[in-house]
Amino acid sequence: MGLDRPHLFINGKFVAGKASGVDVINPSTGKVLGTATTASPTDIDDAVGAANAALPLWAATPVQERADILERFAAALATRGQDTAALCSQENGMPITLSASANGLAPAGLLGIYAGIARELTWSETRPSLTGETEIRRVPVGVVAAISPWNYPQTLAMMKIAPALAAGCTVVFKAALETALDAFVFADAAVEAGLPAGVLNIVPAGLEASQHLVAHPSVDKVAFTGSTPAGRAIGEVCGRLLRPVTLELGGKSAGIVLDDVDLDVLAQGLYGASFPNNGMTCYASTRLLVPASRYTEVVDTVTSVVNAFKVGDPLDQDTQIGPMVTSTHQKRVLGYIDAGKSSAARLTTGGGTVGDLDGYFVEPTVFADVENSDTIAQEEIFGPVLSIIKYDNEAQAIQIANDSEFGLGGTVWSTDTDRADSVAHQIRTGTVGINSYTLDLGSPFGGVKASGYGRELGPEGIEPYLTYQSVYKTAPATA
Repeated sequence: MGLDRPHLFINGKFVAGKASGVDVINPSTGKVLGTATTASPTDIDDAVGAANAALPLWAATPVQERADILERFAAALATRGQDTAALCSQENGMPITLSASANGLAPAGLLGIYAGIARELTWSETRPSLTGETEIRRVPVGVVAAISPWNYPQTLAMMKIAPALAAGCTVVFKAALETALDAFVFADAAVEAGLPAGVLNIVPAGLEASQHLVAHPSVDKVAFTGSTPAGRAIGEVCGRLLRPVTLELGGKSAGIVLDDVDLDVLAQGLYGASFPNNGMTCYASTRLLVPASRYTEVVDTVTSVVNAFKVGDPLDQDTQIGPMVTSTHQKRVLGYIDAGKSSAARLTTGGGTVGDLDGYFVEPTVFADVENSDTIAQEEIFGPVLSIIKYDNEAQAIQIANDSEFGLGGTVWSTDTDRADSVAHQIRTGTVGINSYTLDLGSPFGGVKASGYGRELGPEGIEPYLTYQSVYKTAPATA
């Protein structure tokens, strides 16, 4: 097939992998989209070895030259952006209107941002000391194992690759099997841009090879985005090895609707805040906390909005909700919907599959009268399912929002921005949107509690890929 990728990308070359290939399935049709080669533990050894061999020269490359290469890399990705967006939508079901930015534009944008940050960063400074002076140097942490999931495959990968390369690190990128095909767009663009051999290696891999990468003795840092259980396992390994790790994990974010909400604003912003990428988004506000004084009208408005979402082919410009990424994930989401139906919650719309469509579709679903202790309010569903929870006063709303093991995103809906800001400051979470939620590539992103450790994006996003060296310089003795 034309989309097949039969080679890994190691040491600047496309090489045969030693593990079996994986079929990437189009979730809209259930049919094979293409086949990608996967990495064995031996392939991981080769990739890590190449990254280690390339590290000294890349780390020593003058910052301005590194930034120039990253900008060429960005340009090469940008020319492929439209095709990449369509490919990702066929791999994971993301609506093309979102994929155009998340997979088509953002990766090149991130490379440009971090090229600029690298150019402006103070890489060394000298301070006076008791015995002379000390030179403080920012130096790359070393070889980075970058591991990203399938839901935003290009953006989440580049949130790691771009700052790592800008810092002078070399990278072994482990792509998710569900979206293994688009990972090699990075390889094509890297070759075109003249990225030195071994600086970026691309190895889609299953569990065994992935575990081998995380624990590899020649890896200096791990950067991971994925589920909280997987993050805990990776964190345990890195803790034992005293290896730096960044973990961007799951969420069950709360959207707090205040009693002065403008329902038109809520209706307009609900899709982007609670249902982006078919609900397969870690920061989505999937718990909506609504005041008793306006409960009925908010439930009616939300139900009407969600019931009108257009479900269909993710390549259709009008589609708002595409399929779940796999049949297994579809069954998982439907299992949570069944749990909601078995509780005292009230189903107001959706609740099943889409009968007239092939593929792994789930109807956009809303449950009202949900208790915050319910399974559908506590566990990350990762699908188009919203739980509406009633509260009596603002303090209770904040308490409910914080009554979660997660703390990644969230929203506050109010016509009084000062009041909304005050509420946002009391939510224990890494990010909050006021009357909408739009990820800002220029500011730090990440979570607290079970939502992870560390931050990505913004100027702060390069820091996890740097360490410091202090060089003590004794003043020469005077005669």
